[in-house]
Amino acid sequence: MTVTVVKEVERKVTRIGNSLGVTFPQEVLEQLGIAQGDEVRFEIVNGQVTIKKKVSLKLPKGIDEEFLEQMNDMINEYDQTFKNLVDR
Repeated sequence: MTVTVVKEVERKVTRIGNSLGVTFPQEVLEQLGIAQGDEVRFEIVNGQVTIKKKVSLKLPKGIDEEFLEQMNDMINEYDQTFKNLVDR
């Protein structure tokens, strides 16, 4: 898999209250479809971090959001395994 880097952006980690944080340039936020107030999810795999906008869904009555998040995490964790099973 070849990855093409169109543009690199650097930021310094800064103190925000009792935490550390990184600001994002507007062009990165636009590319990710993220705006102020949105929630994001961080996926960390083998030292690589992926940032995704958290999508809020209106769930049918009786469906637990935490359960769906756990299922989503499992699917993401075993994504390659599922793809390999398709080839069998």
